[in-house]
Amino acid sequence: MLRFSLALAVAVGFSVGTAHAQETDIQGGHDHLLVTRMPGYYLSSYDEKDFDVLESPYLSGADAKWEGKAYRLGYSIKASSKPISMAQIARNYEAALKKIGGKVMASDGRMLVVKLQKGATTWIEVQAYNDGTSYSLLIVESKAMEQEVVADAAALKAGIAADGKIAVYGIYFDTGKAVVKPESAPTLEQIVKLLKDNPKLNLYVVGHTDGAGTADLNLKLSSDRATAVVQALIGKSIGATRLKAAGVGPYCPVATNRDEAGKARNRRVELVERL
Repeated sequence: MLRFSLALAVAVGFSVGTAHAQETDIQGGHDHLLVTRMPGYYLSSYDEKDFDVLESPYLSGADAKWEGKAYRLGYSIKASSKPISMAQIARNYEAALKKIGGKVMASDGRMLVVKLQKGATTWIEVQAYNDGTSYSLLIVESKAMEQEVVADAAALKAGIAADGKIAVYGIYFDTGKAVVKPESAPTLEQIVKLLKDNPKLNLYVVGHTDGAGTADLNLKLSSDRATAVVQALIGKSIGATRLKAAGVGPYCPVATNRDEAGKARNRRVELVERL
C-alpha cells in the first residue's frame, strides 16, 4: 500500500519551489467543501482521485487503512503574509474540525489526523512543513461528503478581509425551496458572531444555485434564499440596515455543473462586504 504522507511531502515541497513566485491557486484546484484554508495562503498543488486505497503511518489496525475518494491539497504562504508556526496551523484545523464532531486520532504539533464520523467516515490529515510556510491537507471520504464547510467567525472575517467576500456552504435548504433548515443554526451563529464582533461590517448576502432548472427560476430561488438568510440573521438581533439580499442564480459558478461535486460547490451563499 502507498504510504501517502511521504509522497505528499515531496509533492508539496516541489510545488513551493516552482509556484511560489506566482502566488495564485493552481489551475483546476479548489478548496475542499469541508474546511477553509488558512488566511494568507494559496493553493500550490491539487490532486483528486475518485477512489484510492491508503495506509496511514500514524495509526494502526483498521483505522490505518483508508479508502474512498481522496483529495490532496498543498498550500503555500504568500510573500506578503505574516509567517505563522506549524503548531498554529495544526491547532487551527484541530479546533475547526472538533466543532463539527471530528475526533483527533494523532497529533505531534505539526501533524494532525482527525476522524469524522457522520454516517460515512471521513479522514483528514494536516501536515505543516518548512516552519509553516507550507502545509498539506489529505482528505479521504468513504463516500461523497454533504455540503458542510466549517463556518468559523474568524475564518469568515479573514476571507472577507482578503477577498472582499467568502462562500458559506453550511446553510441548508430543501431542493427548490427557500426555507432555512434547522441544521443551518451553527453556521448562522458564526455569521452573527462575525457581525457582532465587527459592528462596522455591512454585507450583501448573495444566493447562488447550480445549473439545474431554468435560469429564471434559479434567479428567483437564489434571491428568495438570500432573503431567508437575511431574515434569519435579523431574527438574531442583527440590524436590518447592515444586510442586503441578492440572488444571481446560476450565473457565477465556481465549478462545473456537469457533475454532483461541482453542483454542490455552486450551491452556496456568499457574504460580500458592503462599503
